[in-house]
Amino acid sequence: MTKYARFTSLVCAGLFAGFLTSVLVLELSLRGFDSTVYTQVRLVELDSLDKLAVATLLPALIATAVLVHHTYRTHTRWPTVAALALLVLVLGLTLIVNLPINSDQLHWNAQSPPSNWTDVRDRWQIAHAARTVAAVLAFAALALAAPLPRTRRSNSPNTSARRDRLRT
Repeated sequence: MTKYARFTSLVCAGLFAGFLTSVLVLELSLRGFDSTVYTQVRLVELDSLDKLAVATLLPALIATAVLVHHTYRTHTRWPTVAALALLVLVLGLTLIVNLPINSDQLHWNAQSPPSNWTDVRDRWQIAHAARTVAAVLAFAALALAAPLPRTRRSNSPNTSARRDRLRT
């Protein structure tokens, strides 16, 4: 089970981080264009990219949570716990900042975007940059943990000494 969770978390987190990085590059490229172009591209992005985000983030979160559970008493627990925390941060930023803005932008008219479109764009892009960094770090943590030995840790460093005393 751990092998499948590790594979799924690594692949889905990697795909998600790559997806967010691509969107970040596109969004930064749009900064040089006017409101009409920006709005048109955003409306195209909003058509299906949310589905790709859900299809990669949710399996990454679930598989990483399973991996944290299975590696709780191993040497690989801290990178997987860090990855899970970062993915939860990504989900939180998405729900609190990005999705509400996406919902508003769905109703924008490309021919006459709102007057504060640059403020909205900037808020969305800052939150997106933060979640991109978090997703890339989560993927890096999972990749770092993948080759580490999966030996179980004892509850206490003196466990063997205690066992020896109990035997005598």
